[in-house]
This record gives sequence, structure tokens and C-alpha cells, in this order.
Amino acid sequence: MVFKKLLGALGVGGPSVDTVLQPAPGLPGGPLSGEVRLRGGGSEVTVEQVTLLLVARVEAEGQDEEHEGTVVLERFTVGGGFRLAEEAEHTLPFTVTLPWETPVTELHGQPLGPVLGIRTELAVAGARDKSDLDPLAVAPLPAQEAILEAFGQLGYGFKSADLELGHIRGTGQQLPCYQEIEIVPPAGRAHAVNEIEVTFLASPGGLEVVIEADKRAGLFSGSHDTVHRFTTSHHTVTQAERNAEVDSWLEQVIGAHAAHAAPYPYAQGGHHDEHHRSGPGTGAVVAGVAAGAAVGVVGGMVAAEVIDEIGDAFEGDDDGGEGDEGE
Repeated sequence: MVFKKLLGALGVGGPSVDTVLQPAPGLPGGPLSGEVRLRGGGSEVTVEQVTLLLVARVEAEGQDEEHEGTVVLERFTVGGGFRLAEEAEHTLPFTVTLPWETPVTELHGQPLGPVLGIRTELAVAGARDKSDLDPLAVAPLPAQEAILEAFGQLGYGFKSADLELGHIRGTGQQLPCYQEIEIVPPAGRAHAVNEIEVTFLASPGGLEVVIEADKRAGLFSGSHDTVHRFTTSHHTVTQAERNAEVDSWLEQVIGAHAAHAAPYPYAQGGHHDEHHRSGPGTGAVVAGVAAGAAVGVVGGMVAAEVIDEIGDAFEGDDDGGEGDEGE
């Protein structure tokens, strides 16, 4: 009996946990449903707490090198305070609400790049925590989808999407990281701008859209970034109206500089404007498609190719410990 208790304290023969999420993708600010399935181990235990963690994989750039880590975006307690008998089965249905700023992982069923997951942590009295990790797909809100479609119909192409660790100053950002969707301009504007980075910061009251344009260098000036913030509503409008709205944003961001830009790519790439974005930058979690693929449906968006599966992306972080997580 003493040996059996020792094994239980080490997590050997303890209860197992398996979380099953709803089959449909979640939405930012929307409900996420599923159930946590528990099975008792070799002895009866007290389940103190069952917690779901919304986690995202990021690559943070330090002073000298890049570091990979898992950022916890939200925690949900879905149960606890009950006895689980030996070999017994227990199911906990749940419905939680995702944060409004939850990154978008797919568009029309095609992966964009960022990797999210739901980690289930089981706190059992007298034993090590058990954990389970499941991939999470998140689709864009209707307004976000329409804005991306507008970029596509205006001739812009999808390049990649990643998660940046830090905050965008002057915004209502709540999460510790933000998503950047990188797109390239059509030929008619390629002389003025290298690429456009779009960030969605959704809230119940509307949608904040941050657009950063990396300008090409002029004959006597280096390339530089400009950041503009726009707000729009969640209300349904026609696609033509969204196209006009996005086009007006782009005119403000790059239109005034186009006449003074050099016709040749003197600048090589861009940088983040420290006056607008704080915290360390992050690299792409997974690879995107080649530059030039259209963003919108009508533009014929080409899907990003996901290199790593969810388990590989979070490798080393699914043992129930905090690992390199940050909040």
C-alpha cells in the first residue's frame, strides 16, 4: 500500500485526462464548447481542479538570439472538488468564452500560420498534475474576414502571419501578444511600399485595425515604418463598402508617400517602429505561402503550409508543468 501511494505521488497509475473540443473552429469573443473526459487510475483520488489554458506558440527575439516559448492567453476553471474512484469514468462538459483578441489560425479552412492549443491541467491531491494538449482552430469574425477579402480584391497578396510578443501602444490591447498578418502590395504600389502588416484588436464594441506600412527608401532617405490605427464596427456591410473602407485606410497609410518614393527597391526589408510597438518581437511560428498569393476569396487565396503539427509545435510543453510559459 505504501508503494502504491508512492507511485501515485509520482503520477504513476494516476487518473488520465482527455479533452474533446467542438469540431467547428472557434471565433474571437465566441463560445468554445467541449468536454473533459477523466478516467480513474489505480486508486481513488480527489480532483481538486480542472483548468483549461488557452496557449499560443511564439518565438521571442532576445538581445542575441531567438527564444521559443508558450504564452498563456487565458485560463478557465471548468470543474473540481470531487472524488474520482479507481478506474471510474467522469465527464465534464464545458462552454467557455474565448478572448476577443484571440489570434486567427485559419481562413476558409486554410491555415494561416499561428499555432494555438487548449491545455487541460488536472490538479489531483497528493499527485503530480496531469495534462492534455489539443489543437485549437480559430476562424475570423465576419468583419475581419471581409477586411481580408477587401485586401485580396484590391490586389494585395498574403505573405505570412505570426504572433508578436508585446503590446501596441495607444491601443486597447489586452493580451500579452498580438497577431500580424503580412501582405504584399500590388504592382501599382510596389514602388512605394515593401509590405503591409495588419493587426486586428477586436472588442465587444468594435474592431480596431492597426496597419503598419514598411516604406521603400527614397533617393536620399532610408526605409521607414508608419503605423496607423483605424476603428470599424462589427455590423454587416456589403463587400463593396468594405473594399472602399480599406482602400481609404491604405490611401492614408501609403498614398501621401507614393509620389516621393524611389522606383527601385533601395531598402531591404523593414523594421518595427519602437514608438508604436513595445516588447520583444517574435518570428513566425509556422511558414506562410510565398509572397504574392492573394488574400481574398475572389483573389484566389493560397493556403499557408503548416510545417509542424500541433504536438511538435508545443513539444516539451505538454508535461503539465509551466515550462517556459509567460503571462
